[in-house]
Amino acid sequence: MRSDGPAMAAPPEQLRRRKAGATGPAPESPSGRDPAGCAARLRAGTFWLTRIVLLKALAFVYFVAFLVAFHQNKQLIGDRGLLPCRVYLRSVQQHFRGRVSWDTVSYAPTVLWLLDWSHMDSNLDTLALLGLGISSFILVSGCANMVLMAALWVLYMSLVNVGQIWMGVPASRDRLPGDFPVPFLDSVSVAQEDPYIPDRPVGLSVADFQNYARSCKPVTHAGPSRGGSRSCLSPWQGLIKIRGDRCWRDLTCMDFHYETQPVPNPVAYFLHHSPWWFHRFETLSNHFLELVVPFFVFLGRRMCVLHGALQILFQVVLIISGNLSFLNWLTIVPSIACFDDATLGFLFPLGPGRLKDQVLKMQEEEARGARAPWTRGSVARRTVNLALGVLVAWLSVPVVLNLLSPRQVMNSSFNPLRIVNTYGAFGSITKERTEIILQGTASPNASAPDAKWEDYEFKCKPGDLRRQPCLISPYHHRLDWLMWFAAFQTYEHNEWIIHLAGKLLANDVQVLSLLALNPFAGRAPPRWVRGEHYRYKFSRPGGRHAAEGKWWIRKRLGPYFPPLSLQDLKDYFRSREWPYPEPE
Repeated sequence: MRSDGPAMAAPPEQLRRRKAGATGPAPESPSGRDPAGCAARLRAGTFWLTRIVLLKALAFVYFVAFLVAFHQNKQLIGDRGLLPCRVYLRSVQQHFRGRVSWDTVSYAPTVLWLLDWSHMDSNLDTLALLGLGISSFILVSGCANMVLMAALWVLYMSLVNVGQIWMGVPASRDRLPGDFPVPFLDSVSVAQEDPYIPDRPVGLSVADFQNYARSCKPVTHAGPSRGGSRSCLSPWQGLIKIRGDRCWRDLTCMDFHYETQPVPNPVAYFLHHSPWWFHRFETLSNHFLELVVPFFVFLGRRMCVLHGALQILFQVVLIISGNLSFLNWLTIVPSIACFDDATLGFLFPLGPGRLKDQVLKMQEEEARGARAPWTRGSVARRTVNLALGVLVAWLSVPVVLNLLSPRQVMNSSFNPLRIVNTYGAFGSITKERTEIILQGTASPNASAPDAKWEDYEFKCKPGDLRRQPCLISPYHHRLDWLMWFAAFQTYEHNEWIIHLAGKLLANDVQVLSLLALNPFAGRAPPRWVRGEHYRYKFSRPGGRHAAEGKWWIRKRLGPYFPPLSLQDLKDYFRSREWPYPEPE
């Protein structure tokens, strides 16, 4: 691993004089220090350990995001996907007169512009696997630098910008895992167990550790991204609720949320049936946590720590009560910046040579006033920091003006790189849950009274009344999520669902991998597929339906789209440049 300075084996005394400017004797070895005393002497105000925890948490979110992409991108946006990204990129290119110009790339920034489109599945897998590899390394080792973090951001942004509606949900689009400032965290990002630090002689100076750390950390000295914490956990999330649905003001939104959220889990079933006063308490607590608690970060260290603890607790409750993708996990990441080394020290093992002990030595040198001399690297880091701050401030102007407006637009990006966005979840709450149930039949006549229609089952979307709601967070089934959105509209607004019907008519193995049950598995494909529209409600615990093993009850509203055959869709597919599915 590269080192910016003298060799690791150089005498500690020389390294101390060169790098830290210290003139006294080397710090005493901590080997004889009482472990309890070591823990007690970690002082507040430094963030070396904080950065390790933050980067590992962010790497975990990236890992999940790229895992979802690897498992689902080919079926959704691949060569034969429901909305092929090749068709999308070609339409962008044609919009800009057929050239791949700066305007084209800035409209849809993605590295796919540089790759061969004849094997788009391979391109998508390559991007996802690279992201999985880098995030796995950071997650296991805790070691990262600006290049690695920026690579993760570029890779995922490249997928988001061709993901179309599949990446249009807020968790993927307006809150890119690895918000833009994150690659510039000044981080001593080494593993908790320190496996990548080579053996060192007893009495190694802090300068040695700092020398090693520079080989793992980004090229700026911004300090912990507490500014990012303030922006990500600002009161705007609560403001969109107060300005949005009236139920947030009359404290009734939680009467509906658990039943109508995108993909309920088993806990949501029981929370939905909580007493009315408990739902009022939940709504009031939500307003307090989103409108009041964010200001705690300005009220001193203890209140900042309290802010971080409350926000993490809030997100954990949301994780337990719903399958909201990696959204809540990502929201936890900036909250970690509220905790300094003294707060997070309990997460790290004690003992000579461990990270906690080395941070203690660094704190001791800082207390003696030892400062590293100005170098070209430090000047470059501070210059990048300043440029980053100016860029974010400039891009934030339209965002702040929008947020202050009584007609603010939420869940929107204000630049193609999505560096600064507006985000607010559940500004309005649906009061009824409707579902699209896809059905197929082998009958030659779809209108025949004796035609037997069989239901397709999705991974997590409600369908079979007796199937227990799933628990998948932080994993994300994108097709299930979009089926929830499509149920609010008509199939004319969601043409991809007709493409899905065509895939089912051909028993397409790739798309069927996104479903939990294909009733025509091992048989000839269905001759007809249709969509039925139902209203779903949770059954009542202890009631008749629950006694029959039903989690849901439903009532048919009517057809969502009429019976379709594969032959009916040939011209439809051709007009949209979708590959015509061939029966398996």
